[in-house]
Amino acid sequence: MLDRPLANRIKPCVDATAQRLIQIGLQADALTWIGFCLGLASSGLIAIGNFFPALVLLLISRAFDALDGAVARLSKPTDFGGFLDITFDFIVYASVPLAFAIHNHTANALAAATLLFAFMGTASSFLAYASLAAKRSHPPSARKAITYLGGLTEAFETLLCFALMCFMPQHFAMLAYGFAALCGITTLTRLYAGWHDLKN
Repeated sequence: MLDRPLANRIKPCVDATAQRLIQIGLQADALTWIGFCLGLASSGLIAIGNFFPALVLLLISRAFDALDGAVARLSKPTDFGGFLDITFDFIVYASVPLAFAIHNHTANALAAATLLFAFMGTASSFLAYASLAAKRSHPPSARKAITYLGGLTEAFETLLCFALMCFMPQHFAMLAYGFAALCGITTLTRLYAGWHDLKN
């Protein structure tokens, strides 16, 4: 919901940093891999109960996620790079509820499973819409679907929820159920968008 306005605000800073990274020879795929590894390391720290260091790593991971796209955009974007970026993003997001379940399976397992179920709805509707919009040869729609299809639970809201979970791990279940409900609303709005845009 807030991804677009936030992206517009931080774009000058992200692009300036991306230019520096290009100058020292860092490529977008390398940044994608670094962000992915940091994200998984963050989930590993959550699993053993080191929540604040985990949050720091997660935020750094997401910073790399922003930078890889900017570097690709300012140099030479590739289809494989975009594929890798999206795939790794979903794996990192899914790893966080799993890590909380590993940390305290008695209190968190069912809530984590519910949240992962809700993530399947948002992820599948996001990717299916993007794929079919591109297939129908509507480039503007496809680009919008891939970047900002919309909904209550986009990247910023997901990261905010994870931050709250790290600050209040004892309330993970409550936060997970609440965010799963918001993900359900997002899935329904995307289903409506698909029906409206693709039915003909």
